Amino acid sequence: MDSSVNAAARALATGDPLLALKHVALRTDPTSIALRGTAMAQLGEFERARKLLRQAERRFEPGHTTARARCIVALSEIDLALRELKPRSSRLDSAIAQLTKAGDDSNLALAHLTRARQFLLLGRVEKAEQERSMVSLTNAPAKVVALAELVRSDIETRKVHATKASGALSNARRAARRAGVPALSAEIDKARVQLERPAARVLKSGVESLATLEEVEQLLASDALIVNACQRHVTSPAATIILSRRPVLFAIAQTLGESWPAAASRQQLIERAFEAKIFNDSHRARLRVEVGRLRQLLKRIASIEAANDGYALRTGARCGVVLILPPWDDGGAALLALLADGAAWSTSSLALALGVSTRSVQRSLRRLQEDGSVLPVGRGRTQRWLLPPISAYATTLLLPTHELAS
Repeated sequence: MDSSVNAAARALATGDPLLALKHVALRTDPTSIALRGTAMAQLGEFERARKLLRQAERRFEPGHTTARARCIVALSEIDLALRELKPRSSRLDSAIAQLTKAGDDSNLALAHLTRARQFLLLGRVEKAEQERSMVSLTNAPAKVVALAELVRSDIETRKVHATKASGALSNARRAARRAGVPALSAEIDKARVQLERPAARVLKSGVESLATLEEVEQLLASDALIVNACQRHVTSPAATIILSRRPVLFAIAQTLGESWPAAASRQQLIERAFEAKIFNDSHRARLRVEVGRLRQLLKRIASIEAANDGYALRTGARCGVVLILPPWDDGGAALLALLADGAAWSTSSLALALGVSTRSVQRSLRRLQEDGSVLPVGRGRTQRWLLPPISAYATTLLLPTHELAS
């Protein structure tokens, strides 16, 4: 490998894409084209980077399978940056197999971390954790260690393990300093700020307060019966009841929790569960059925008793009943609660679930996108909406390192 390519690879490794372009901007060999693609990606020109990397992949000779595998990993990283999620890509599978065979540990680690981040964006925390566990940090470059610890922090945050998430960020910060990549250090600092912000509102006996992720973690470890509106779970030390796919039952549980220790009236329950301002005997009959279903699900951790004009939640928990609510209390809270299950929602599906117009949902999504609370995936009719991971990532694209031409 000649000196220009070597210098460009070193510049990219330290996060200086402009210097890298000075060395390879006019060259047409596939290695230089791949390096230019990486530089463009670091500058945020993802479509141009994609074209260059695809061109480089085609121009590598048939025997250069490892170089082509690195291009595929880099293209997967670009897909991630553009939110075109393909966690089960057969091309990425083939690239991982080739990098394993070639012993290219750095780029193999990047491939697994890219897939883990895709799974996190889809809310599939267990799958992300499996991918992260495949990354060996023994003798790994500092940049790889920093990225791996960022992913681990995001996983622990999704699992509401604030202490572990904070420890992972500290490890990532030290590794980023060793790597000497300012953009990566900036992303870690941003993740730290996000971790320390209020993560939820806590409501107990009519008193509401903001809570950090650490405080939420402590609350979940207490003896209280938790009605978690962020994840749509009802939790106690004895069991966790998942109601994310049963919105009517969760609406009833949330209303009972808000009223605890008093009873919630039938009017309150019908308005919340069925969104009916005017109701009749059929609504009351349906409420009895739904309360019966919820009573059966919660029988291990709580009971629901009929009152004069409604129902009351009763629990033996020493700390009583506590609600964990999203930190937002405006019109976007309902959207964010729906997106909290990790699934990709279309605009029309969100409008249908909320019982509002598509146009209203579009306005709310645009506002939430501007402040970084939601992110779009795809374009046009195929566009879907997701919650972002707790931490963002600089697109470092380890692929075309100085080893590319070997």
